[in-house]
Amino acid sequence: MRVPATLAAVSCLCPLVVFLCVVSQSCYGTRVNLSPHRNQTKLLETDKDSHHRPKRGWIWNQFFVLEEHIGPEPQYVGKLHSNSDKGDGSVRYILSGEGAGSVFIIDETTGDIHAGKSLDRERKSQYVLHARAIDRRTNRSLEAESEFIIKVQDVNDNAPTFPDGPFSATVPELSDIGTSVFQVAASDADDPTYGNSAKIVYSILEGQPYFSIDPKTGIIRTAMSNMDRETRDHYAVVIQAKDMAGSVGGLSGSTTVNITLTDVNDNPPKFPQKSYQLYVPELAPVGKAVGRIRANDEDEGQNAEMTYSITNADAAAIFTITTDAEHREGIISLKQRLNYEKRKVHTLNIEGSNTHLDSRFSHLGPFKDSTSLRVIVGDVDEPPVFSMDYYIMDVYENSPAGTQVGTVTAVDPDSTNSAVRYFIENEEDRPLYFTIGVNSGIIRTTKVLDREETAWHNITVMAAEVGKFTATTDQIRLSAVCFSVYPFIHPFIPPAIYPSIIKVETSELFQFSFKTNNEYFSFIAVQLK
Repeated sequence: MRVPATLAAVSCLCPLVVFLCVVSQSCYGTRVNLSPHRNQTKLLETDKDSHHRPKRGWIWNQFFVLEEHIGPEPQYVGKLHSNSDKGDGSVRYILSGEGAGSVFIIDETTGDIHAGKSLDRERKSQYVLHARAIDRRTNRSLEAESEFIIKVQDVNDNAPTFPDGPFSATVPELSDIGTSVFQVAASDADDPTYGNSAKIVYSILEGQPYFSIDPKTGIIRTAMSNMDRETRDHYAVVIQAKDMAGSVGGLSGSTTVNITLTDVNDNPPKFPQKSYQLYVPELAPVGKAVGRIRANDEDEGQNAEMTYSITNADAAAIFTITTDAEHREGIISLKQRLNYEKRKVHTLNIEGSNTHLDSRFSHLGPFKDSTSLRVIVGDVDEPPVFSMDYYIMDVYENSPAGTQVGTVTAVDPDSTNSAVRYFIENEEDRPLYFTIGVNSGIIRTTKVLDREETAWHNITVMAAEVGKFTATTDQIRLSAVCFSVYPFIHPFIPPAIYPSIIKVETSELFQFSFKTNNEYFSFIAVQLK
């Protein structure tokens, strides 16, 4: 019987089946000779006591086969051999298990094993098979069945990939150099335990000099400290992962990390102009907006939020400014009515200041700006103004028609000082007891009045500027006139002094007074003889 020389030392003990495998590897230009090992055998229960021989084990190597073999011939894996084989063909070698007969083919006479197909370690890394040696004539087992493994040897046939890419990341603008931004992780389907096929090194293909990457960990960091979002806010950083520890010939894959600079409050508000001008008519209503002003801030979000204020006290007494947060504008409105005739121009000092400050960037401040707003008061043709809001006049009953009762006076408050005309407002179904001079404002009776019939008369006088008879009510001012009709009195008592007489017969001193305050009438005591 013939056995390999490497097993000659043990072949004298008992018949043996030997697995031989010598695999040449081209990955790194080395040649691996696998030595046999004992006690790596599983004995099947049915073969434990075949032929009642003493227990024996197979002596075999763990076989290796290169993946992705593309040669014209089947790839040689190894050889089964029993010391019972005298070379006369009486021993038959049988292979069973994973891939037996399809992937792995055995020469039943010689025990040579070949891989009939190209294998892919990433799909299946090893195969568990069983070997038997039987006598062809008796079909009896010469050796107990043994389990062994054929391991698929890795070659660098898979490039690193980024399954989850591309990626998005953010980092605050003006971050310090070395600030961590993002960590990428590539995967390689090759065997990480064998050689450098799955040893990955990271590098930046695009994105320098703004960012750097740790070649081992894949952590991306800032490489510049003055990156300003307002100048550039987006960077497409291309990362490469290369296996074989980055050496020449290694396979590589790449991905893109889209890095966006987030905003910090590093820009103060700025008014586009140092001065503005606003026209406001003098009749603009109090509390209503009369204008808007806006300061620009290159920041965004809450970093651009600001409030507006009027800093000079005299203007703040007449105007107010509120902040429209949505549009970031200052809304100017009136606290008091304007009067063109009294003041034609108002100057407002307006300040816009950020509300959310960041102490890290205080040296870039101050985070406020100011401007001046010149408000031009527009002259509006205002209606005439009466000298009194209401008048009280007296007339004696039985006075002849055309008696002068009194005079109302109105003037044009505008700078033009236009002439004024007067009218009495009257309803068509009411009798008209009084008339008014269109130009003079003198009120006269139109008929004889009877106090016992009507003691008081109320009329409404209208005043309008000359040439504006068709004016709206905004250009007509009204005043109420109240007439008291007095009874006829003794001709020797001046009516201007005694509009009414109360007679009291008494020898004691007395004093008259009103029960309530009255600014239009007073009492004078007169002793009649």
